[in-house]
Parts: sequence; C-alpha cells; structure tokens
Amino acid sequence: MKYVPRVVLFLAIPAVLFLLPWWTVVEAPTSGDGPLFWLGSAVFLLGFLSLPAAMFLGHGPAQSDAASIVGDTLLGVMWVVFSWSVIGNIARVGLIAAGVADPGRSRIVAVGVLSVAAVLTVWGIVEARRVPRVRTLEVSIPGLGRGLDGLRMVVITDTHFAALDRLRWSERVVEVVNAQRPDIACHAGDLADGSVAKRRAQVDPLGKVDAELGKFYITGNHEYFGDAPGWIEHMASIGWQPLHNQHETVGRGGDQLVMAGIDDPTGVGLEGHGPNLSAALAGVEPNTPIVLLAHQPRQVAEAAAAGVALQISGHTHGGQIWPFHYLVRLEQPVVAGLSRHGAGTQLYTSRGTGFWGPQLRVFAPSEITVLVLRSPQS
Repeated sequence: MKYVPRVVLFLAIPAVLFLLPWWTVVEAPTSGDGPLFWLGSAVFLLGFLSLPAAMFLGHGPAQSDAASIVGDTLLGVMWVVFSWSVIGNIARVGLIAAGVADPGRSRIVAVGVLSVAAVLTVWGIVEARRVPRVRTLEVSIPGLGRGLDGLRMVVITDTHFAALDRLRWSERVVEVVNAQRPDIACHAGDLADGSVAKRRAQVDPLGKVDAELGKFYITGNHEYFGDAPGWIEHMASIGWQPLHNQHETVGRGGDQLVMAGIDDPTGVGLEGHGPNLSAALAGVEPNTPIVLLAHQPRQVAEAAAAGVALQISGHTHGGQIWPFHYLVRLEQPVVAGLSRHGAGTQLYTSRGTGFWGPQLRVFAPSEITVLVLRSPQS
C-alpha cells in the first residue's frame, strides 16, 4: 500500500499535463464530436500512456537510453503545450469580452496554442543542442591581491551527459572554453547522468581543457543518482581536481586565492559524502579570499556565514523551459546571475552549459561563463 501514493503521483502529473491541452486543442474546438475529435483524443491518450511508461523504462531499473530520450522529449514538449494552453485559456476570456462566439473562439485559441508551442519547441531544441554562448562578467573580490587582478575563471556546469550522444558538442565546448584563456576552470556539478562506463566517452574531452592555475570539479545532485565516487575518480584521472569537501590554494604574483568545494546535499546518504564546509575550509589562512564551488544556490546561506567571498553554483538551469523558473524559485534563492547575500558574499548562479532530460531550452539560454576577478585595490 505504501507504493500507491507514488504510483498515483506518477500518473497524476501526466494527467495534468495532457488534460488541459486536450480540452484546449481537441475537445473545445471540435465540440467533442467528429473525426478530428476522435483522432486528437487518440493522440493525446497515446501520449498520456507513453509518458509514464517511457520515463519508467528510461529512468527506472532498466535504464533504457532510447526510452529516456522518448520520455524526456515528450515531457518537455507537453510542458510547453500545457503552459501555452494556460495562456490560451486566459486569452479566451479576452475573446469572450470582445464578443467572439464559439466555435470560432475555441478554434482561434487552439490554433494559437499549437502554433506557438510548435515554434517554441523547435526553437527550444535548437537552443538546447547548440554550443552555449559565452557570458563574461567582472566580479570584485574583497581582499584579492593585485597579482590576481584580472584572473579569468571559466565556469561550466550541468553538462548532464546522458542518453543523447553529445561527444562532438563536448569537444566544441572544450574548444570554446580554451579560447577564453582561462587561468582557472570550474565544473560546478551535474556532470553526467549514468555510470562512468556509459558516459565517459562524452566526458573525456574535458580532459583537454587547459587552465594554468587549475581545473576544479564538484559533485552535483545527479552524480548521487548514479556513481558519484566513480565520477570523482574519473575526473581526477583526466586532470581535474575534485574538491570533495576540501580546498586548494592558488597564487600568482605573490598573492593567493582559496578554491574550495563542497558536496551536494543529496550525498548525505552516502558514507563519507554530503556537504561539509568546515572541513572544506579547514586550514585556510586568515584574510585569504575564498571562492566556493557549491552546486545548489541555497547553499549560500552557510557560505555567507563562513565569510566566503564568492560562491559559484548551477543546478537551476535558469528554469530551462519557461515558465518552470517560477517553480525553481520556490526552492532556490536565485535562479540565475550575480547576487549578494549576507554581509559580503556574492553568488553567481549559472544557467548551465547543457540540459537535463528534455532537450529543450525556452527563454533560458545555456552559458559558458567567464568570471573576471577584480581586486578593489587596482
């Protein structure tokens, strides 16, 4: 019996995603009768049955890559159709006020919803699969010495190498990263979905990233859905320094900067894992500025209390598919960009370099971020 609520939830979400769009683009414009009604209803019923089946086969024990591609794509498409069905039905009220009668009113709404959803789906797929744009931002770091002024820190995160083979995309991301001439490279978690054995080919190009002062990696929540210890070991084997609740001190021109990293909170259930900021900062020299890699923005509360100068996070994907960012904001203090917390801590939240699940990005473009650190003294 304890599994019944989980099964109900597993079916309830697809029901919500399909029911309103079905009514909006099938039932209302056809008045519930005729060939288009029955054909449209059959398509929606097939989709409703396929989504939970594909998600279970793709993300359950079977771990079928083909099923996960089908399920994830269907989930993304239906979120777009559902969102614009809501907007379409709000527009319906305006048409009623304007005196537009049915069935013309419902047909206008249906055509509008389907047209916008189709355009955004195609555009969203192109946006998700493209090599991310570079976003450059200067960040003033209190206490940063003149020798480190202008340090270029290139951030990638949420690459989510998964069922879709994105080997060429991975290689091109590395080319773009290296073109930014990074002094430090960072990967802020959610490297891949799946085991090292299944995804390493897509990850291995990251070994060609060239950064003079170091390449640093932390775990995200998705590593803990698979094989976090394996990914930590693998990233170390291709030249990245995992920051598993630890720090490294880098320097230039006689000045120093602490690069620290903590685990994602999802790792708490795995022995020896889970965020431990005290351990990560143990032995840090006083007055040395600290840059902290922490996958989730909400970890900034503890970072601010510890006097961290800058926290770098990912996790949110900027919402990935509009208007999902409103739901993300319920869990995280920030969805994207640079923000301030506490007395003197800054947080940069990346929209992510890749995508999770649905191969769509709608009004939430991916990014490769260049943070240029500035000394207030310069």
